[in-house]
Amino acid sequence: MPGPVKLSCRNLWKVYGPDPARFFVGTNDAPDALAQKMRTGGHMPAAIDVGFDVHVGETFVIMGLSGSGKSTVVRCLSRLIEPDHGQVLLDGQDLLAKSDRELIEIRRHKMGMVFQNFGLLPHLNVIENISFPLRLQGLSAEKQRARAAHVIELVGLTGREHSYPSQLSGGQQQRVGIARSLAVEPELWLLDEPFSALDPLIRRQMQDEFLRIQRVLKKSIVFITHDFLEALRIADRMAIMRDGRIVQIGTPEELILNPVDDYVAQFTGEVPRIKILRAHQCVVAMPGRPDGLPQVAPDDRIEGLLPKLAASPAGLDVLGPSGVYLGTVTAASLVETLGRAESAHPSQVAHG
Repeated sequence: MPGPVKLSCRNLWKVYGPDPARFFVGTNDAPDALAQKMRTGGHMPAAIDVGFDVHVGETFVIMGLSGSGKSTVVRCLSRLIEPDHGQVLLDGQDLLAKSDRELIEIRRHKMGMVFQNFGLLPHLNVIENISFPLRLQGLSAEKQRARAAHVIELVGLTGREHSYPSQLSGGQQQRVGIARSLAVEPELWLLDEPFSALDPLIRRQMQDEFLRIQRVLKKSIVFITHDFLEALRIADRMAIMRDGRIVQIGTPEELILNPVDDYVAQFTGEVPRIKILRAHQCVVAMPGRPDGLPQVAPDDRIEGLLPKLAASPAGLDVLGPSGVYLGTVTAASLVETLGRAESAHPSQVAHG
């Protein structure tokens, strides 16, 4: 079951042009019709009626092609860009109604942000860069050092405390950026394509590091990416955007197996289905199964269970949280499920 809602984005619009406010006065137009009216009136809607919830401890990924509006949305959440309409509720409080002073305090104490551009201060070393937001919070020098040392260890930079950004690799610089955002102990963590500038191997390592940190800290996260395989690795749920609109929200498995239209299907079409299938989706009932089969959890990914299945040709028993038998994964049931999943080709997907 998902936890309580930490962040709620409701009917969010960002419109570029001379007078976007006039379009929201006394209108009952549907979002698409209103967006078209804006374009006709010389305005450009970059985020159109965007809405989603992020639960406590959840990693919510927003993805889309360049120009889809995903980075605009994450900047509206933090009010680095001012939205033109809607609500952004953090713990039930509307951030769009906060004064500049209140917003500064929220950013300093409740919100962490990491962007593709690391934004490190070149004249400060690692520990000084990480301590910088703590100094703005007014923490004592002793508390700054203690908290900075903790996150330095958390992101694997022990021994590089006194190095300057120019002495660090791209991956190490990104770790400093992550550590700096974590040092404020944010309740909400916003990351906008933080790994996209890194080489593939370092990117994979940083994804591993991100997953490890999230297992420890269980932050509420909004993560922006254009890479579906990256989203697949890290997302609890995700939203796909196109032309400023959210097209579909769901788990990676739901988006891959049940895309609402060709656009979503094309996004997910290159993902091997074995990467997203879970044990409970591949079970068959086997009342007369042999005793002592290896036991696995319903949400275990099949890709990780292949060695166990190879070592147990009779199958793997899938047990629910209370030990209830849900079925058995066999080589035949796995192949059958994969065949059904692969048959969901973009050309066969109906428009939603």
